[in-house]
Amino acid sequence: MNSDKVWKIKQPGDPNDVKHLSAQLNVEMVIANLLVQRDIRTYEEARAFFRPRLSDLHDPFLMKDMDKAVDRLHQAIERQEKVLIYGDYDVDGTTSVSLLYLFLKDKIKDLEYYIPDRYSEGYGISPKSVEYAADNGFKLVIVIDCGIKAVEKIAYARTRHLDYIICDHHNPGDRIPDAVAVLDPKQADCNYPFKELSGCGVGFKYLMAYCMKYNEPIPKLYDLLDLVVVSIASDIVPVIGENRVLAYYGLKKLNSNPNMGLKTLIRNTGITDTEITINDIVFKIGPRLNAAGRIEHGKKSVELLISEDEGLAGKMGEEINSFNEIRKTLDRDITFEATELISNSPELMEKKSTVIYNRDWHKGVVGIVASRLTDVFYRPTVVLTESNGMATGSARSVTGFDLYEAIDYCSDLLESYGGHMYAAGLTMKIENIRKFMERFDEFVTKTITKSQLIQTVDVDSKLQLTDITPKFVRVLKQFEPFGPHNMTPVFVTEDVLDAGTSRLVGRTADHIKLDLVEPTGSSKRFSGIAFSLADKFPIIESGLPFDICYSINENVFRGRTSLQLLVKDLRKR
Repeated sequence: MNSDKVWKIKQPGDPNDVKHLSAQLNVEMVIANLLVQRDIRTYEEARAFFRPRLSDLHDPFLMKDMDKAVDRLHQAIERQEKVLIYGDYDVDGTTSVSLLYLFLKDKIKDLEYYIPDRYSEGYGISPKSVEYAADNGFKLVIVIDCGIKAVEKIAYARTRHLDYIICDHHNPGDRIPDAVAVLDPKQADCNYPFKELSGCGVGFKYLMAYCMKYNEPIPKLYDLLDLVVVSIASDIVPVIGENRVLAYYGLKKLNSNPNMGLKTLIRNTGITDTEITINDIVFKIGPRLNAAGRIEHGKKSVELLISEDEGLAGKMGEEINSFNEIRKTLDRDITFEATELISNSPELMEKKSTVIYNRDWHKGVVGIVASRLTDVFYRPTVVLTESNGMATGSARSVTGFDLYEAIDYCSDLLESYGGHMYAAGLTMKIENIRKFMERFDEFVTKTITKSQLIQTVDVDSKLQLTDITPKFVRVLKQFEPFGPHNMTPVFVTEDVLDAGTSRLVGRTADHIKLDLVEPTGSSKRFSGIAFSLADKFPIIESGLPFDICYSINENVFRGRTSLQLLVKDLRKR
């Protein structure tokens, strides 16, 4: 549990580009540098960044198979066929299904949705759902946020006389399913210019194409952008290009007039007197929607998101809130248990990886627990529990280490596995756990570098505290919405001093409330909070200058807004 972190300061932008942009936009050099680091070099590029326009969205018909998908949907509407919308049980899946359902419910009389059970059916198109669609007279199934690898399932569905349209955003396999249409910008032969849409984003472009072809009012579709931004934030897709435009307008809708279900969730989170941000979605709204699938069933989230009855939405919101409380309790208890298990085992502590198993841990939260353990011990981590007589669980990685490769090295010990470089799921026979633990650690020990086992903080720029003026903060705020590829800027200020009132805070005194000054004679104080950095308090108490690494945020307390430095790390000079 080494709390030391490496501060990695990014390369500054080209000085000529920075100077030119600073003059053109009349902004400080630090701001211009942040823009150049984000590949924004001209006035026009800066305008598109700071003032996104819905007219900047690409033509949806550039996406492969869009014509076919739109025509088949129109046929279903014209003939009033029975249509099923199928989606994953996570936030992207449930918002996607809700988006399609809310748009189509007035156009198709026999419209239903289907969310697979996380535990009995698992991820992707389930065989049970194909049987359900065939046995209940559906003619068209629109699959969203999964399905790109369901080659055999779609082949079987054809034998049951079912038409499928697939809308996905995950990487395809070697073969594409033989569906009526497959919308996925990541297909090798798809010329769509933006490849990073969420599942809900692909669904939005599908409905946009339908509106364009059949003269439906597009502003009505824009009313559903609050669902799209929830998917973008929760699925951790890059917030650049089209996603930035969709997120920008989605946040406007979420803050001004969210749909009934989202309004209920927002009320339950307690976000009342501040503007909702991407962070609020990631940490407060998304986890509640996810909790339904983890604790009971993902369809509960869709029921809430499509509800138009305030009383009913209120009741469902309370139910989902209670699922989230259960999820939080499970998460906290299992994380504590797992942390103790590792900390009290010399064998586990000296390894370069973590693999732990407990048959009684709840399957719905092992992924969250794996993430938390990775944060604490900072090494590749696998957390397993028992389900249907098998050991099953989730794995998470550290920056730069290919977790999927490590799991693939143990493939002969596994029944199934899937995922990517930083996150994966896996299932094995219980008797293989010990062998897997040894083999996984052997691979990690052989291939992981020393630097990969030390947490890094990416820093955008150095900054003086006195540079943090109201204008600076106002311009910085316009960099929102933040997210992957446009993260909240992180700064380093060297040589700061405690104003004499910094102190430990929190129930167990884990955090530091900072009161800082620069040793330049300026009397201006800067307030900060350093979460979980109590072990660094002696550096502050010493009375000597130290360096801080932080982002800038606005703290709202009892209706009053103040500037606060969110300190990620601090160290001696």
